Amino acid sequence: MRRSLLLVAGLLILLTGCFRAFNVRNYPTSASLFEAALERYQAKKYGDAATAFERLTLDLPSRDPLLPRAHWYLGQSRLKRDERLLAAQAFIRLSESFPNDSLADDALYMSGQAYLGLWPDAALDPQYGLLAQTQFRLLVGVYPDSPMADSATAALEALDERFATKDYETGMHYLRRKAYDSAILYFKDVVKGWPESERARQAMVRMVEIYRLPVLNYTDDAEEVCVTLRAAYPKDPEVLRTCKLPTASDTLPAPAARPPRP
Repeated sequence: MRRSLLLVAGLLILLTGCFRAFNVRNYPTSASLFEAALERYQAKKYGDAATAFERLTLDLPSRDPLLPRAHWYLGQSRLKRDERLLAAQAFIRLSESFPNDSLADDALYMSGQAYLGLWPDAALDPQYGLLAQTQFRLLVGVYPDSPMADSATAALEALDERFATKDYETGMHYLRRKAYDSAILYFKDVVKGWPESERARQAMVRMVEIYRLPVLNYTDDAEEVCVTLRAAYPKDPEVLRTCKLPTASDTLPAPAARPPRP
């Protein structure tokens, strides 16, 4: 009997939960749906929140003050569910449709972050990294006084390092395979594309090492790169080792050997 009662109680709880399932049709007005969606978001029911906020983005008039907030919370709900591409799209719709809204700059930053999360490794296709770069650049360019501008600038600098790392690692791949011409091309791309990156210094050092290989012996090219390295990194230990200037003792002739005693 006790087991039967427990079973009935469990079924009643299950049925009650089913009847309480979130349904956007239960809210006759946009205001009531927005309030319910916000409650679901705060309760960490991000799937329900996304469903409701997406419905609001479709139903609200273009001049409704709730519409930008609906896009914002839709993006946040998607992000909480790790639906980064959909999140980026929601944030972009906000920034494009409401450029004068107080959330427009925040939405640009969040769209960049959403795309950035889709490029976890520099070795992968950089498509989403490039999209993230576009969003951060838009933020800095359109909203230079935004509180998010400094964060966007820092994100751009970090992206530069990742782009430089991708080309640098490709150059290293060719170097290991002794495809020296291809390696040099990629190292030059690093220096040209991201001259302020740490990888630029490393790429130039690798170029000097390649130019000095006996199979190439491009002495003049090596010295030309060393001139740039010494000027840009005068105290860097690796640069000092690689591009060491000759000393007087290096240029003096070796002392003649003494003749053997009779």
